Amino acid sequence: MLILIMFNRKWFLTTILVIIGVGMLVRLGIWQLDRLEQRRAFNARVAEQVDQAMLVLDENTISLDLIEMEYRSVEVMGVYDHGEEIAVRNQAWRGLSGVNLLTPLLIPGSEKYVLVNRGWIPMEDAAPENWSQFEELGIVTVRGMIRLSEIDADYGGVPNPTLQTDQERLDLWNFINLERIGAENDLSLLLVYIHQAPDGEETIPPFRTLPELDLTEGSHAGYAVQWFTFAIILLLGYPFFVRSQTNMPQS
Repeated sequence: MLILIMFNRKWFLTTILVIIGVGMLVRLGIWQLDRLEQRRAFNARVAEQVDQAMLVLDENTISLDLIEMEYRSVEVMGVYDHGEEIAVRNQAWRGLSGVNLLTPLLIPGSEKYVLVNRGWIPMEDAAPENWSQFEELGIVTVRGMIRLSEIDADYGGVPNPTLQTDQERLDLWNFINLERIGAENDLSLLLVYIHQAPDGEETIPPFRTLPELDLTEGSHAGYAVQWFTFAIILLLGYPFFVRSQTNMPQS
């Protein structure tokens, strides 16, 4: 009897909306469970790489599948090409605004370069004509973390500027797109870059910090329970509401 009432002319539209609402709430719960599985898979992959021995990047290891090694510790020796240096905008260090300086490093015994995020410099030195003071000449040893190229800006982020002519060079970038950086600077860049680690107590820029890795599961499980609970409340509560509005006797 109650089911017939819920689908009569008076309640039909409301009942359909409730069914749609329950479906949407269940779908949101499933989406959060999917996000949880993705987070767990990401955490497992990152933890595996963090636990690996440091990779020595040289002419013998550049052919490895470096893209699968994101977040692994890495060491490389080589010579910087400061003439092809770039910077990434909107970077902060201890609450101060500035840019991160990125320099291609030629790997000995090869024609390959790896881009190194050498760290933060203050905003007053963000213009390319000021970068020479931060040059490191000769053979250097860099230790840090393998990171991947970014194809697009983060959600809500600003895309990299588009050059107007082939003769222009983009010095200040919004995110690190290695394919485009290599093409515009005519460099054979690896499709990973190195986020350089701090080397003791740094007193002059570039100042370096490694990204903090959050390997928790986040709030996805809690959100999933929340959406499923809302779905149950709506599914079970709606018939009681209809009964109360139609003065049907309790069975």
